[in-house]
Amino acid sequence: MAQLIKNQTVAVDAWKTLEIAEGETPETVALPAGDVIFPFSVWQVRKTEIISMHKRIGLLLQPEDRVEDIAADLEYFIVIAVNFPKFVDGRGYSSASLLRQRYKYQGELRAVGDVLHDQLFFMQRVGFDSYALKDGKDAVYALQAGFAPFSETYQTSTGQPEPYFRRRAT
Repeated sequence: MAQLIKNQTVAVDAWKTLEIAEGETPETVALPAGDVIFPFSVWQVRKTEIISMHKRIGLLLQPEDRVEDIAADLEYFIVIAVNFPKFVDGRGYSSASLLRQRYKYQGELRAVGDVLHDQLFFMQRVGFDSYALKDGKDAVYALQAGFAPFSETYQTSTGQPEPYFRRRAT
């Protein structure tokens, strides 16, 4: 089971992620009760049913899912999980940045999948605030090593809107 880091502390994950088994489709998969993170494909075809059954809704975005397609629905999501299927697949960074900067999403933004401590600093800069580490990875070590590899940053980010040259001048 993946270890969860939320707001730079180790946390217990109360959310279940709905998985579509072989032979099931988004239209036929059983919708569980409780705090559930639904795949985007299920949300697309069963949005009304999910809203009527759940007070707290999560959404799972895959790299190929377009953030623009859920922009009008952001008010429904307590958590949006963005999947990183491989360490080298950086499309999730763009999704997070769009959610935070363009669409002003304020809920929990969680990185899931192949998440390693090397990525945490950069994921935080684009707006992630929780991280489900890859199975077998040490959350305590990730907390110590992942968030402060650099003492200062030059570029702007979701958490630091001023570039270094402007911060230095004041």
